[in-house]
Formats: sequence, C-alpha cells, structure tokens
Amino acid sequence: MTGYTAIVALASLGILTSCRHKDLYMEESMTSKLTVVFDWRNAPDANPSSMALYLYEKDGHSPMRYIFNNREGGEIKAPFGTRHALYMNADNTDWIHIRGHENVETMELFTSDAEALESQGLNTAAIPRAREAESERMVKTPGMIWGSRTNDIQIIPHDGEQKITLYPKEAVCHYIVDIYDVENIDGVKSASVDATLSGMAEAYSLSQESSTDTPVTMTLNLTAIPSESCLHSEFLTFGDCCTTSRSHLLTVYMILTDGSKWWHSFDVTDQVDDAPDPTHVHIIIKGLPLPEPPSTGGSDVSADVNEWQPINIDLKM
Repeated sequence: MTGYTAIVALASLGILTSCRHKDLYMEESMTSKLTVVFDWRNAPDANPSSMALYLYEKDGHSPMRYIFNNREGGEIKAPFGTRHALYMNADNTDWIHIRGHENVETMELFTSDAEALESQGLNTAAIPRAREAESERMVKTPGMIWGSRTNDIQIIPHDGEQKITLYPKEAVCHYIVDIYDVENIDGVKSASVDATLSGMAEAYSLSQESSTDTPVTMTLNLTAIPSESCLHSEFLTFGDCCTTSRSHLLTVYMILTDGSKWWHSFDVTDQVDDAPDPTHVHIIIKGLPLPEPPSTGGSDVSADVNEWQPINIDLKM
C-alpha cells in the first residue's frame, strides 16, 4: 500500500478536537481491502496534491479519516458494513476550521475571524461597518475546496479488491471586484487597499453540499492600478448567504498620502443576487471620487486624519 497514509478514527489534528476516538487497531478479520478512486469529471481542472476521506458508519457516526498523498486515491482497509463518505482536498488548508465532523450530517468548514485588515493593518473593531452588518462576524476569505458526499457505500467481506469511485466538485465561489474611474488614485498611500463584503455565507456544509445560512462580513484586498484608475480584486467565498433579504455591501477603506482616512459602502446586492452564475460573480462599480491630498498640490483636506471620513457620492450602478 503506497501513496497514502490511513489514519483511523480521526487522528488528533489541530483542527479536529473534542471528539471520541475509536481504537486505532482494527482486526484483520473485520476489514476488507478497498480501492478508492477519485474521479475528477466534475472538476477537471482541479489539482490538489492530497485528499482526505471520512467514512461514517450507517447511523452517521464514528468517522474514520484516511489521507491520500495524491489526487487519484489508493488502497485502504475499512471495516465491513454500510458507510457514508465525506471527502475533500487535504492540501493548502491551513485556513480551515472544521466543526460537526462527528456526524455525517453536520460537518462544516469555516474560516478564522479577521482581527485586522491585511493591506493596511487596520483593526477591524475600529473601522466603520456597513449598514445592517454591524453584528456580523468579520472573517477571512476561504481557500480552494474540492469535495463532496457519497452515501450507502457497501463494504463486504471479499477475498479480492473492492473499488469505490468518488466524485469531488468545486465547493467555493469565485468573486471578482472591479472599481473603475477612481479619481485621484495616486493619492492612495499603499499599492493595495482593504475592503469588506457583507451578507456572505459563514461556512460551507460538506454534509449538505451547500453554503450555510449565517451571514458574515468577509475581508478582502483591492490592488490599485493607477494607469487604469482602477481597483481590482479576485477572491473566494462560500457564496451568498441564504438568509432572506440579506443586503450585500462592499465597503472600501483608504488611507491617503496625507494620512487621512476615507471610506465608502457600495450596495452590490443586485449584482450578487442576480449574477448569471452564482459561483462566478463579477462586481463592477464605476466612479469613486477620492479627495486629492494637499501633498499632490490639490485642494485642502481638512479632515482629522485620526477619524474616518465618509465619501458621500450619489452612485448609479
């Protein structure tokens, strides 16, 4: 058996805590050799370097975890009986937190709280919040996930090999943000600025193969492109929160070269809700008039540099 490491009964990883572990030993007479094959027809461009497989008993409890050090699969030994499977890539997952893994119906993946915005080091507790999103957790965006669920796998006593085929799919959404016609973009202090997007799904349920209903505000970075007077970002999310009538506001935070702080929220609810493909959303905004700081020879900026000043504009999407 090469190319994989089998870890039975949820090895004590940092992301998996407070669970009841089964014995690491399984009697040979109670197990069968099983060839696991990951078929990538639903995500042909996927390129994970390793995969994780969780096998649950028929009642949905007592999970066992196996790691394959490739994307194709490999051989394992599993106990007889009816099993349910959850599976996902096991590489590039430092960002992941997992909860509810004890039951096949409750396993969810989520991200850490964002205590500071990445580009400018701003404390998230001290920045203005989008309306109706003041109580939302502010969290980091996820990385890539490929995974899925397969029920009622029959593992039977067998002298030879049994084979099961599993079908991972992409489980996150791709978002692009472009803000065009940014006036005085040269007055931005750094090459990238911070932003947040409210009303997004907090987690992805690997069990239900869908995003969850709890709304959060996700943080992101926007790269300044002075030659095009544009701010641009590409990032991943768990998708739109399913909560009824939840608004989505993109809030941009900018520190200018004179140290003054400016912010503005754009209502992008329609662009998120009405996207032709909800897994690939492109948010486009036209027009963001930044003040021209005194250091560039422009008009006087009288704002207190220690306070956040709103950019008041009548924006038509």
